[in-house]
Amino acid sequence: MANPDPQRATELRSLITDFLTNRLNDKLEKLAADDPKRAELQQQFHSSSWLEDAARRVGQIQAVTHSLKPVHPDARGTNIYSSPTTQQRDRVLPVVGFHCLGGNFASDVVGNAAALDVYKFLKLEYQGRSLLALVLERDASLAAALSDDPLQAENLMTAFTGLTEPRGRVSSHTLAKQLYWMTGGDPHDNASFQLLAPLYASSLAQRVYQTVQDDRFSDEATAARKAKREGEFSERSVREYPNLAIQKLGGTKPQNISQLNSERRGENLLFASLPPTWRSENLKPLLHTDTLFHRFGRRPDVRDLLKSLLAFLKSDPSPNVETRERRTAWVDAIIDLFLQFSAELRSLSAGWSQSSECLLSRPEKHWLDPDGVEMAVMDKGLPLPTDTQEQVGFLFANWLNAQIGEYLPVGDPEYLKWRKQILDAIKAEEWETPL
Repeated sequence: MANPDPQRATELRSLITDFLTNRLNDKLEKLAADDPKRAELQQQFHSSSWLEDAARRVGQIQAVTHSLKPVHPDARGTNIYSSPTTQQRDRVLPVVGFHCLGGNFASDVVGNAAALDVYKFLKLEYQGRSLLALVLERDASLAAALSDDPLQAENLMTAFTGLTEPRGRVSSHTLAKQLYWMTGGDPHDNASFQLLAPLYASSLAQRVYQTVQDDRFSDEATAARKAKREGEFSERSVREYPNLAIQKLGGTKPQNISQLNSERRGENLLFASLPPTWRSENLKPLLHTDTLFHRFGRRPDVRDLLKSLLAFLKSDPSPNVETRERRTAWVDAIIDLFLQFSAELRSLSAGWSQSSECLLSRPEKHWLDPDGVEMAVMDKGLPLPTDTQEQVGFLFANWLNAQIGEYLPVGDPEYLKWRKQILDAIKAEEWETPL
């Protein structure tokens, strides 16, 4: 430990004294002037007495960055304190996570709520650094401020350092989440998996919460939104968080989860994790055409795939497994584009297919505008279409046969093959699409 700076030591000692004086005054205000407990409190909050007691009680709490209780409030197991700067140094991760916080992050604390005053003490800031950070750095000036006795100062520093150390052996719990993460190349080999016990990144959740609160409720953000409404300039950007969900941790007692969770009133923010709704700027209903395949077939990516497929078939490849697999892959790619094309048109407002200018066949209308067609059918008291997928499969297979048939002989076998492929793809898409 380096030699202390007398000036810094004096300023740190003044910071500690002010903290203890304020806490003492808060308690004295509740007592009568002649209450005998006043003398006891004054002795209790004497610097040396309180620091020794704090060093003893610090073992009842633990500073963490990743905690277990948010996963399940009754879980018992290991919590972790890990600096983001350490994770940045160990690896470069191409994702947003706890490691992005850098040196400026809020540590959390779990354990006995009665000992939280010790944590509040260690959260005191001096020149932009918390006392906990100075303790972990074994700052000589802070040690001198804690006690004039070097041995006592060292003991206090060591005790406070224990705030970030794990308690007991590393362990999980039956109520904690666990998952097997594949690290090897063989999913049939148990040795290819690593058992993980994910923890809640409390410090990251705090930064997210603070950022969202500032973007939604700060005076600067409010002024920026007002400027946007009135068409005026603002140096601050306006940030919106659509479909934001709030998860409550700890119920009516958020302090039982952690200190930061209590400060957030138990609120854990969840951003929307939804697939985007595809809407092209130039997307228009299919009008004045009798089939959707006219527009679909003119798409550049569809033409390119058809050109590649035809070039391959014209090369007269050997009739083997490799040839069949390559042909199937090209057709699957065309089918993927067809399903994407269909999804784009389904994003239009329901009912566009009921226009008199829409000349598509009944199956194509129902395929591309299912809600619009079904509302129209129900209004007329007619039964809903039940064979749309089969009809679309029939139309797609005929269209693809026609594209290839201009250059090569194709017939029923190819038609049946294309029809089966697209019906399988439609069925697979149904399984993958959430209700």
